[in-house]
Amino acid sequence: MHDLSAQISFMLEIDKLKAVYRKTVVEADNNRHENSAEHSWHIALLAQVMADYASEPVDILRVTKMLLIHDIVEIDAGDLFAFAEVQDHQAQEQKELDAAKRIFGLLPEPSGQDMLNLWLEFEQAQSADARYAKAMDRVLPVLQNMSNHGGSWKTNKVKKSQVLKRNTYLQTIAPKLWDYVIQQVDIAVCNAWLVAD
Repeated sequence: MHDLSAQISFMLEIDKLKAVYRKTVVEADNNRHENSAEHSWHIALLAQVMADYASEPVDILRVTKMLLIHDIVEIDAGDLFAFAEVQDHQAQEQKELDAAKRIFGLLPEPSGQDMLNLWLEFEQAQSADARYAKAMDRVLPVLQNMSNHGGSWKTNKVKKSQVLKRNTYLQTIAPKLWDYVIQQVDIAVCNAWLVAD
């Protein structure tokens, strides 16, 4: 029963992710801000749909698990805008690591350590699974912002180079999707949704 109690505590804790809001907006719901739990669900499904584009073999179940847990740390650390300053991202890394240890530590062993290891694998993006998961995390906002006439890019005056740099994982793990992103970014610049640089 101790394990069950710990698992229930974890599940109730991660419900807080629904209250963490991102810069990306949900066009289908009057452009309200998307929450991190919705984002995690959306990219997990995107990874399933786009799996044929992976240029290396990936374990889609592991990828899906990574994507479902990758932002749980935002419960403690909050969401940081993808295009925030470098020093802000560096500070965020430690906050997220501390959050990962606390939140995954709610689970009984070995489950807690397994989830922490999977989260770390995603963050380090060294394995094919993690690179593909990271690429899906990066490409979805491209699709959302293009669908929404620039969305958060336009609002925050994001530059073309920033979007391309953020999506570089696609170059090796999903080259056809990388080509698609390049095309979309060029369209966004032509429409003044992204700043040309």
